[in-house]
Amino acid sequence: MGKGFYISKALGIVCVVAAIGAVATIIALSVVYAQEKSKNEEALLPSTSGPGATTLPPTTPSAPKELWDHYRLPDTLAPLTYNVTLWPRLEPNEHGLYIFTGHSKVVFRCVKETDLILIHSNKLNLTASEGGHLATLKGLDGATAPGLKKTWLEVPTEYLVIQLDSPLQAGSWYELFTDFVGELADDLGGFYRSEYMEDGVKKVVATTQMQPTDARKAFPCFDEPAMKAVFHMTLIHPSDTVALSNGMNHGKYIQQMYVCECFCAALCWTQTSAHVSGRPSFVLVRIWARKKAIAEGQGDYALEKTGPILTFFENYYKSKYPLSKSDQIALPDFSAGAMENWGLITYRETALLYNPHASSNGDKEWVATVISHELAHMWFGNLVTTRWWNDLWLNEGFATYVSYLGANYAEPTWNMKDLIVLNEIVGVMGVDALASSHPLSSKEEDVQRPEDISQLFDSITYSKGAAVLRMLSEFITEKVFSEGLAVIVTFEYSCHQAVDKNGIKLPHTVEVIMNRWILQMGFPVVTIDTKTGRITQKHFLLDPESVVETPSEFKYEWFVPMTWIKTGGVEQQYWLLNKEATNAEMALGVNDWLVANIDMKGFYRVNYDSENWERLLNKLSTKHQDIPVINRAQIIDDAFNLARAKMVNTTLALRTTKFLDKEVEYMPWETASRNLNYFFLMFDRSEVYGHMQAYIKKQVTPLFNHFKELTANWTKIPDNHTDQYNQVNAISLACSTGVEGCKELTTGWFKEWMSDPANNKISPNLKTTVYCSAIAAGGVDEWDFAWSMFKNATIASEADKLMYALSCTKQPWLLNRYLEYCLDPTKIRKQDATSTVVSIAGNPIGQPLAWDFVRANWDHIVNDYGGFSFGGLISGVTKRFSSEFEYKQLVQFKEDNAGSLGTSSAALEQSLERTKANMNWVAMNKDQVLEWFISETSSPV
Repeated sequence: MGKGFYISKALGIVCVVAAIGAVATIIALSVVYAQEKSKNEEALLPSTSGPGATTLPPTTPSAPKELWDHYRLPDTLAPLTYNVTLWPRLEPNEHGLYIFTGHSKVVFRCVKETDLILIHSNKLNLTASEGGHLATLKGLDGATAPGLKKTWLEVPTEYLVIQLDSPLQAGSWYELFTDFVGELADDLGGFYRSEYMEDGVKKVVATTQMQPTDARKAFPCFDEPAMKAVFHMTLIHPSDTVALSNGMNHGKYIQQMYVCECFCAALCWTQTSAHVSGRPSFVLVRIWARKKAIAEGQGDYALEKTGPILTFFENYYKSKYPLSKSDQIALPDFSAGAMENWGLITYRETALLYNPHASSNGDKEWVATVISHELAHMWFGNLVTTRWWNDLWLNEGFATYVSYLGANYAEPTWNMKDLIVLNEIVGVMGVDALASSHPLSSKEEDVQRPEDISQLFDSITYSKGAAVLRMLSEFITEKVFSEGLAVIVTFEYSCHQAVDKNGIKLPHTVEVIMNRWILQMGFPVVTIDTKTGRITQKHFLLDPESVVETPSEFKYEWFVPMTWIKTGGVEQQYWLLNKEATNAEMALGVNDWLVANIDMKGFYRVNYDSENWERLLNKLSTKHQDIPVINRAQIIDDAFNLARAKMVNTTLALRTTKFLDKEVEYMPWETASRNLNYFFLMFDRSEVYGHMQAYIKKQVTPLFNHFKELTANWTKIPDNHTDQYNQVNAISLACSTGVEGCKELTTGWFKEWMSDPANNKISPNLKTTVYCSAIAAGGVDEWDFAWSMFKNATIASEADKLMYALSCTKQPWLLNRYLEYCLDPTKIRKQDATSTVVSIAGNPIGQPLAWDFVRANWDHIVNDYGGFSFGGLISGVTKRFSSEFEYKQLVQFKEDNAGSLGTSSAALEQSLERTKANMNWVAMNKDQVLEWFISETSSPV
C-alpha cells in the first residue's frame, strides 16, 4: 500500500487483494502450511469486471442444516466499504446503563448468486425499519435490490440473518443499512467503557477491543480476518473531548478511510487525556494517556523508543511504515497487554507508561518489548493478514520473535536476544511437553466457534511460534531470514530463493523441514551417547505414561538442526534427520565433554549418557565459565525436565544446582529458581520443605553477599541489566529461606516507608520482592498500608507491584478478604481480577482458598469477566495439585461446569494431565529428594 493513510476506494481494494493474496507468498516462505493442507486452504479468487475483488474463506463443513447454523460465513458475499457512525454516551441513562447508538452502511459485492445475507451482529439491539425488518437493502450501479422476506438475529452463531424474496445477482453491488443501540459495558470487549478517578472525579473512556470476534459487538460486520474492507468511521463527541481512531481526528467528528480487517478497527473517546508527540522518520507519533501520567513524563520513554523501533522494522522488512501516524494510547482497563490496531495501538497502562522514579527495569523492558511487538504487527498482521485464525501463530509468533530484535535495537545493552530464552522458550516447553498440547497450525475446520478462536491466544501460539521462527532464522541465518521476509511486503522472492542466493545448504527445503515443527505438536528430546556418537530422538513428554491421542503424519519425528561444542572448542552443526543416527565426531575421549543445542537455538531438549553428564557436572563445579551462560541455564532446565519425565534420576537434576554457590549470572539462577519452584509446589506442605529451604539458603548466601558488596551495602543499582534482575533473585531467595540480615533489610525499608508514605526510598527494581517479603512477615497493619497505597497509586506499574504483594500475606482471613475484593471492580479492576486470584493461589496458604473461590464463583466470573484469561486462571489455581483428592476435585469441576468452560476447556485438560503427572512424580521422588536435601545440608551453613 502506498504511504499515507487516506486512500481511494480503488486503491483500498487493491490493498485487500495484495494483503490477502500474500498468504500464497507466505506459503512460499515455507513457515506456514504443508502441501497436504493446501486443499483446505486455497483462497477463492473470483474473476470480476467490477471495481475490485477480494479473497473469501471457504465454506463451512455441511453438518449444520442451515447456513446460519454455521460459524463460518458462506463464500457468497464480499465487503467493499463500511460507513459507520457511533455515538457513545459517557453518562448513564435513566436506567443506569451506559449506551451507544449507531448506524452502518456496508457496501458488498455478490460473488455467488444467493437469496440469503449473513452478517455478524452480537449484543446489538437493531432498530426495525418501517417494514418491520432489522435492515434495509438497496442496489448500486444499476443493480436492483430484492425485497426482504424475513430478518432475525441468530444468537448462537451471532448473525443477523436476512432472507430475500429473490436472489442477489453475482457481480452486482449492494448496500446494507442497519441502525442499532448497544450497551457501553465494562466487559473489555467490543465497544466498551473504561473508568478511572482523577482528583476525586470519575472519568469515563469509550474504547474498543475487537480482536478476535468482538467487532460484531460494535456494529454489524463480516467479522472474519480475510474480509478486509475500506472503513469510513465517524465518532460523534463533544468538541472539548479527545477522540481518536485509526485515522487522523478532525474536531467534533472523526472521519477517515482505511482498509483493514474488522478486528483492527479502533476508536477511543476520553473526557480528559493528553499526549506527547514527535515525528521520527516523517511519521507522527503520539503517546496518549491520562493527563497526570503525561504530565509526569510517563509517556516519554515510549515516545523515545517508538522512532528507533520503527526505523529498525523499516530496515528489517525493507519497507516503509505503511501509515502516516502512529497513535499509542494507555487505557486504565484493557484485557490484553496491547492491541495492534492500525494507526491506533491500544495498551494496558503498564505496557506503555514508564516512570523512571517508580518503575523497575523489568517494567521498562516490558514497555520496550510490547511496543516492539505491536509495531511489528503493522507489517506482519495488518498489512499482511493470515486468512483464518487457525494460523494465528504466524501473526503472534512472528511478532513475539521480532519484538526482541526491535527491543534489542532500541536497547542494545540489554541482551534481549538472549532473554527470549527465559521469557518465552523455557516456559512454553513445559506446556508443549504435555500430551494435551496442540500444533502451531490447526485445520480450519477445527477452529470455528469464537471460543475455539480465543483458545488459540496461548503460549503455544505466541512463545512456541517465536521459538521455531528463531530456530529457523538461526539455521538459515538471520540475514537470509530477513531477506525472505521481504517477500511479505515487496513480493520479490521467496525464502527458498533467499536460501539459494546466499548458499545456505539444507538437507531439505525450508518448507519440508518446518512442517514437522508446525503441523505436529510437541518437540523431541535428543539423546547423545558420547561413547559411540549414536544419536536418537523421541517425542518428549513430561509424563511418559500419558497417552498422545492426536495423530501426526510425521509420527512425532523431527528434522533437528543440532549445534554442539566439544571441550570448549568451536561450534559445530549436524542435522538429525531420522529417529537414529551416528556422528563419530560426537564420540568423546576420556577427558572430553560435550554440550549440545548451543544457546538453545533449537526447540528441543538434550540428554546424554551418564559419563557425559558426570563430566558436565564436574566442569560446572570446577570452571563453569567454560560452558556458555545460556547453556549453563539449559543444562539445569533440561536435567530437571528430564527427571520429571523419568529419563534421568532426580538427584542428577538437583546436582546441576550445586555450582550455583559460585555463579553470579542471571540466566542460570533464574532457571534454577523456576525449576526448584516446582519442588516447592510439590513439597511445601511436607517434611521435605524445611530441608529444601536449608539447601537453597546455603546456595544463595554467596549470591546475596555478592550483591551486597556490588551495591555498596544496597545503596547502588547494578549497572548491568541482568545483574539488576539477579539482585532481585538474591534478595527474594535469601529472604524466603532465612539468610541472615535479609528479612531485617526488607522489613526495615518497608517500615521506613510506612512512617513516611510520601517518601518511598525503596529501589524500584526491588519493590516487588521487598513489598512481598514485608507483607509476608507482617500482619494487618502492613497489609492495610499496602492496600491504601495501592488504591492511591497513580502509576500503573506501582499499583501492579502492590497488587501482587498483597497476595503474600500469611493471614488466611486477609487472603479471603482479598479474594472477595476481586469480585468488586471498584476495588480490583476486571482486567486484574484473574491475575490477582492466581497470585493468591501462588501462596501456599492462599491456594486452597483460591480454588474454593473459583469453584464457588465460576458462573459469575464467566459471565462478567471476559474470556481471554480463563485458561490462565485454571492453570494458575491448580498448578500445586498433586494428590488423588485434588485430581478428583478437578474432574468434578469439569463435570459440574461442562457447559460454561468455554475458552478454559483446553487449559483444564492440561491441568488434569499435569496433576496426574505431579501425582506420579511425587510418589516416585519424595523419598530420594528428602534424602538428598538432608545429605547436602548435614553440615552447618
